[in-house]
Amino acid sequence: MGSWADAEARATLRAVFDAAVAAADPRRVLPAHLPQRPRGRTVVVGAGKSAAVMAAAVEDSWDGPIEGIVVTRDGHTVPTRSITVLEASHPVPDARSEAAAQRILAAVQGLGPEDLVLALISGGGSALMALPAPGLTLDHKQAVNRALLHSGATIHEMNCVRKHLSAIKGGRLAAAAHPARVVALAISDVPGDDPAVIASGPTVPDPTSFADARALIDRYGIALPAEVAAHLDRAEEETPKPGDARLAASEFRMIATPQMALEAAAATARTHGLTPLILGDALEGESAVLGTVMAG
Repeated sequence: MGSWADAEARATLRAVFDAAVAAADPRRVLPAHLPQRPRGRTVVVGAGKSAAVMAAAVEDSWDGPIEGIVVTRDGHTVPTRSITVLEASHPVPDARSEAAAQRILAAVQGLGPEDLVLALISGGGSALMALPAPGLTLDHKQAVNRALLHSGATIHEMNCVRKHLSAIKGGRLAAAAHPARVVALAISDVPGDDPAVIASGPTVPDPTSFADARALIDRYGIALPAEVAAHLDRAEEETPKPGDARLAASEFRMIATPQMALEAAAATARTHGLTPLILGDALEGESAVLGTVMAG
């Protein structure tokens, strides 16, 4: 009796887990969010741990010619036909992260108003697409990134600093694509699902400032390389802000979130006679803390 009950419990938990994963599977959820085919070119760019499977999902559903380049984490590549998939390091960027960011930025430049840029954004994109601001090097970004990871800063705070050391984050990717239309399809992995935080918001306006970044560095007592400190002090070329005309044709579509996964898990739990309690999608802490508690 005990072994049968254990097997049934394992099967139930597996079904609940699979439902949560399916709610964030790009092959299932992405096609419904695709925009109409443009008159001009369709260029796909992207960064994140799900970037490759998102690119494959676009290829499977897109009606018309398509091209582009995305970068994902080592070991997360899937086969694609027209979209190039690169790999890079996560959570600390490496030379491949910089090279991928350069190629992605180059891919969106020189487009016109009848062209479309599909930006595939998911968790991990900030490290995987790392292009230092002018005057900074990858070594500088790696040093700051490691310090942030050990500082206790939240993901929101870390990305505020990252955006102000970058030539591609904080709306700069969309600004480079102007005047093309930009549609970002995103999978959130951050509490609150803030588009400006997911992968450091490469296609959306940045509400934070150089002053905010400096304040965070001071708050956590992070020792900066001299060149980074000077860059933040100069505060030149601020990230695009809300109302920036270069981002007027940029749209952001959330295709999967932690809350969606929790609700899918809860729905499956109910079909197995359980009463789920969703504690929320904004919890932060050790991975041992679960977002859904169920009682029979």
